[in-house]
Amino acid sequence: METGKSRSANVYTKVPDGGWGWVVAVAFFFVEVFTYGVIKSFGVFFHEFRNYFDESNSRISWIISICVFVLTFTAPLSTILSNRFGHRPVVMLGGFLVSLGMILASFARNIVEMYITIGVVSGLGYCLSFLPTLTILSQYFEKRRSLVTAVASTGECFAVFAFAPAITALNDFIGWRYCLLTVGALQLNIVVFGSLLRPIVIKNQEEEAKPLPKAENVETTYMLENEQTLTSIDSIDSGVEVTTSPKKVPAKPEKPTEDPSEKKEMVERIETEVKTSQPLLDFSVLRNSSFICYALFGLFATLGFFAPSLYIIPLSLSLGIGKDKSAYMLSAIAIAEVFGRIGAGWILNKKPIRKIYIELIFVVLLCVALIAFPFACGFWGLIACSVFFGCMLGTVTGTHIPLLAEDDIVGIEKMSSGVGVYVFIQSIAGLAGPPLGGVLVDWTQNYGSAFYSCAVGMALGALFLALVRPCKKGLFRRNSPARRRESNRSQESQEIPIDFLEMDLGKGEGLSKSCQSLDETSSNGHQ
Repeated sequence: METGKSRSANVYTKVPDGGWGWVVAVAFFFVEVFTYGVIKSFGVFFHEFRNYFDESNSRISWIISICVFVLTFTAPLSTILSNRFGHRPVVMLGGFLVSLGMILASFARNIVEMYITIGVVSGLGYCLSFLPTLTILSQYFEKRRSLVTAVASTGECFAVFAFAPAITALNDFIGWRYCLLTVGALQLNIVVFGSLLRPIVIKNQEEEAKPLPKAENVETTYMLENEQTLTSIDSIDSGVEVTTSPKKVPAKPEKPTEDPSEKKEMVERIETEVKTSQPLLDFSVLRNSSFICYALFGLFATLGFFAPSLYIIPLSLSLGIGKDKSAYMLSAIAIAEVFGRIGAGWILNKKPIRKIYIELIFVVLLCVALIAFPFACGFWGLIACSVFFGCMLGTVTGTHIPLLAEDDIVGIEKMSSGVGVYVFIQSIAGLAGPPLGGVLVDWTQNYGSAFYSCAVGMALGALFLALVRPCKKGLFRRNSPARRRESNRSQESQEIPIDFLEMDLGKGEGLSKSCQSLDETSSNGHQ
């Protein structure tokens, strides 16, 4: 590794697949602990909030819904701020907002204040913390990206495993207000781990190193042209032909010596100009049909991500399972999710393999796991469903965002903008998912209906995921008459210039020969 162009950046000649990336992976692990780990553990407060504020299931579920909506809706803002100010300060600001919202929620007097503090303030902080950390981690790895991201993302699983029983016990001992205050204080650690996210620069992927040699070439060309002009004038006067060669130029002492500090300043200035010329958010990904299908997959699949974690404890309580044992459902999901994430990362790290198809299998199995919950009976039945669901959930949630870096979707160059737009599109489902489940529960008086709604959304997501690869290959446009005419036209435009040049050359040679013969004939006639 070389010294950075700035003191805060790591500069590599290629993607390191390690180095400081391991520190970033550890930071991402703990950012996951205090972001999604807390969100998924929020179900332990469900009954406390409903009894204290005397509200319905759907109104209580709006707390986490607004939080998830703000998290996903503000994803473009997170991308713009990260591209403008860097990932590190944005994550540190996000950690502060997460902690601030949770601490303020401990003083809430009604459900609306909970919407504002946890939903809006903490939701914005979750977005500013999670997405930039995931993006910069993907930039540090290429060959190991799927595996490292999957392992690092298990932070939320360990958090749910630890937080669910711990928060339940703490809640019984000191009450939900002091419990929220404690969680908010712990979430300040995001600021500490955000400070470890040093930016990365890959030299061979950037164009800013090229202007400097071009400037030298311009200077050399200018010297050669001046020399050639003077030489040609001298040769006219003397009658002697003199040739100039570039090989003589380096021997000339006129070439000025370059100051290393000036050269470094020039490189940094060019880098700044290139960075400012790039768009802060590239919406050209929306012209990519495969990305559109993948975004629709994320939109519908999000319906099945958060609602089960929110309603699994109420479902177990409705089946007569005790409050202490009900908390083990979240722990079972969390532990199984660890194995699901690591297993998915290991499978997707194998080559050659089409990752989109593997992801499709995971999504279908996750849909089956959601359907199984309403049929579970007793403690061990729910534990079995929770383990199966957690394993499948880990395979999908740990890989669906990193897969944006694959060439089948947007690629690593446009991943930052792709993540922002993708998560933004998910925001609608993040807002509608848990309240939809709450409305169905209030209407049917059965918690199993919330899981059915999640399964329907996951099935629609699987349908759009199956269309990603065909859209990338252009199968839906290839058979249309307009597409055939366009392809034929492009082939003709590619083939014509070669033949046309050959014909022109042949014609030019024939024309010159005929002109020569005419000139000879005319000269002979004159003679």
